[in-house]
Amino acid sequence: MSLGKRIKKRRTELGMTQLSIAEQLKMGRSNFGHIENGRVIPTSTDLEKIAEILNTTPNYLLGNDTDEEKAHQNEIPKWATKEDIADFRKMLEDEQPVLFDGIPIEGEKRQRVIDILSGLFWEEKLEQDRKRKD
Repeated sequence: MSLGKRIKKRRTELGMTQLSIAEQLKMGRSNFGHIENGRVIPTSTDLEKIAEILNTTPNYLLGNDTDEEKAHQNEIPKWATKEDIADFRKMLEDEQPVLFDGIPIEGEKRQRVIDILSGLFWEEKLEQDRKRKD
């Protein structure tokens, strides 16, 4: 699988849009679309940022790390503080049911929902931190 396809696959797994990632990279949506389509190869700096946003590793995106679960199983970003981690764990306590319209979501679908929530949580946290720095 190509770099662009891995990026797109991971982005869709997390329920993220091209626009949300492009904004974080400070580039246009079409530029990011070119990366996903393989027309443009990102710089190493952009690749690292993309991996961080997608809560995975550059090695996974490049196809060097084929252990998908190891590459991004609810990984906690290196920049996360102890308070961030406590907030994250509180949000994803194992005993809390994941419900849709009052019906529990279980098994693989539950894990997918948790993965998407994890990605969105860290994306928002990173955005808040960047806004504070600006």
